[in-house]
Amino acid sequence: MVHVFQYHEFYYVYDTGSGALHACDEATARVLQGQPTALSDEELRQVLADIDGLKAEGLLYADETTVAPAKPHEAKALCLHVCHDCNLRCKYCFADEGAYHSAREMMSLETAKAAIDFLLANSGARKVLEVDFFGGEPLMNLSVVRDTVYYAKEEAAKRGKRFLFTTTTNGLLLNDEVIAFFNDEMENVVLSLDGRKEVHDAVRKTVSGKGSFDAVIDHIKKFVRLRGDKHYYVRGTFTAKNLDFSKDVLFLADQGFTSLSLEPVVTDIPELQIREEHLPAIQREYETLCDEYIRREAEGRGFSFFHFHVDLEGGPCLQKRVSACGAGNEYFSVVPNGDIYPCHQFAGDKAWKMGNVFEGKVDPGLRQKFASSCLFTRKKCADCFAKFICSGGCSANNYHYNGDIDEPYEMTCAMMKKRIECAMHVLAARRAREN
Repeated sequence: MVHVFQYHEFYYVYDTGSGALHACDEATARVLQGQPTALSDEELRQVLADIDGLKAEGLLYADETTVAPAKPHEAKALCLHVCHDCNLRCKYCFADEGAYHSAREMMSLETAKAAIDFLLANSGARKVLEVDFFGGEPLMNLSVVRDTVYYAKEEAAKRGKRFLFTTTTNGLLLNDEVIAFFNDEMENVVLSLDGRKEVHDAVRKTVSGKGSFDAVIDHIKKFVRLRGDKHYYVRGTFTAKNLDFSKDVLFLADQGFTSLSLEPVVTDIPELQIREEHLPAIQREYETLCDEYIRREAEGRGFSFFHFHVDLEGGPCLQKRVSACGAGNEYFSVVPNGDIYPCHQFAGDKAWKMGNVFEGKVDPGLRQKFASSCLFTRKKCADCFAKFICSGGCSANNYHYNGDIDEPYEMTCAMMKKRIECAMHVLAARRAREN
């Protein structure tokens, strides 16, 4: 399959089978799309010869894999909900402002240790395991986070394994002690900040109802300054209230944050929900951001925006692209009482409870459901150019919007496809500068 698209005055051809991206002229694009052109017979013969040459090299109309690789039944990662409570009351929070539609509670160290034991016992031959401390706000249960890290490292060393740790935080409780601990122990830290003060404060409020921007911005700046070259993300959310979200991304970049992500909201709140009529504006906004992204990079003051990264050569292997994220099979979410769910976005939904860490096992039927799910069980993806990059979308979003983990959510698909085209344009612009 080939995907021909235009970005401003540029024309591109992406070959799904080989992963090759080609810049071309308008006439070649029209030929590939089967559209009429003003080419002379000789010019047309040359274009067709060029196309045949790329075919011969396996860079155009290349065969696509149609076989889903077997997924390993070895656990590799846990999302530990160490705190089902939060010191913010973000209006759009999918987790019910930290409570997950249940009681506000903290995970005990005993449960956290049992979760680590569960992961180690089910990790098979894997040498590197991952734990993401999540909430709510995990820093409200910092002692358990810290003691779990030390316990996990000690137990892993006995088995010739090691852990990589990540924490997601709203930044409100960041202080010198926490920053030092994070910089010593966390492979990655995700910090929530939505962008401009007025945008952030409109939805991310404290328990008392005040905007939280002023309470967190200096904490996050200090953390990033002291983080050095270690991984972090400043991650925000945009809603129907800030469809001019490129301004929020650029605002965050101007604060000195060089690793950024801004995600579309997942909510059923009418005034915040992204709807189909918003898509044209969102697509234009991604282009606006893309243009400025390229300009800043060329000027030597670039930053990293998660959705504008696409590695068509050395990126995730085909098995990963076909298999998707691993939720419910290699990756699990554990809530404060020890119950196991496929991922944090299923947490609290009893229909998706897979077991409990104190039992040490998961429901084989539910696990097989996720193990069997892959790009090729998502039938709507068959004719999509983005399929080997996005892997069929998020299982949780698919379920929450369409009632089926294998039924892609069209709104997410539309935004993903636009982001991928922008990312390909970024890649082409970078190649052009380097050459």
